Amino acid sequence: MKQYNTVLTIAGSDSGGGAGIQADLKTISACGCYGMSVITAITAQNTRGVSDIFQVQLSTIEKQIDAVMSDIGAKAVKIGMLHSTEVIELIARKMEDYNVKNLVIDPVMVATSGDKLLRDEAIHALNEILLPKARVITPNIPEAEILLGGKLEQQCKLPEAAQKLSSGSSASVLLKAGHLSDKELIDVFYNAESSEMIYLKSHRITTPNTHGTGCTLSSAIASFLAADESLNKAVRKGKDYIEGAIKKGRNYKIGHGHGPVHHFHKWWQ
Repeated sequence: MKQYNTVLTIAGSDSGGGAGIQADLKTISACGCYGMSVITAITAQNTRGVSDIFQVQLSTIEKQIDAVMSDIGAKAVKIGMLHSTEVIELIARKMEDYNVKNLVIDPVMVATSGDKLLRDEAIHALNEILLPKARVITPNIPEAEILLGGKLEQQCKLPEAAQKLSSGSSASVLLKAGHLSDKELIDVFYNAESSEMIYLKSHRITTPNTHGTGCTLSSAIASFLAADESLNKAVRKGKDYIEGAIKKGRNYKIGHGHGPVHHFHKWWQ
């Protein structure tokens, strides 16, 4: 019998469908893998912002993980919104219990709308407890600034910042340049396994439809790792996928704020 390439996403639910669990599952499917989910929080959210967050209780989060991992397993796990120290500690313990190797962490702290998604006291736990268990972390510049405790305002500073983030966690780091103002975007990928610094260039795409880009990119990378791609190739293919999703998504209008990318741009238009 054939086997699916399985990917588990552990994240919050986005009722608007553009980010979080919903974006993750769309991405995992579009990238040819079988998606499963553990919901850590329920948000009341649309293209304009987050109006409420309800945290799922710890025992329910743990039972979701055990249900999936004890039966189906996962070739890769993507982690997004965790919200509190207690949840971070639980997830870190569970990733160790199940010996997860392909762990991709998108350190979600602030939504595209500017709404805060991670409590201040949880940032230390994320940095110290969970990030060291990752194979890849995918921060944007505001997230990297929080993790490093300093400003990143120039492209030339990104390689050093990526290495610093890696030295603190031992994970490989994809540091995304989208929050800079340069016309040419150069994401920096530091492969901690080979000590390579890789520059991923792309042109800035003018569009309001950028909701869920971080969720989508990290889920794509996890999917390609689940498909047994090398680390460098998984990151490159993930970058290509999100670039195509943004390009095709700019042609659509949905909601009145930051719309989603086109997750199924290779399948239908």
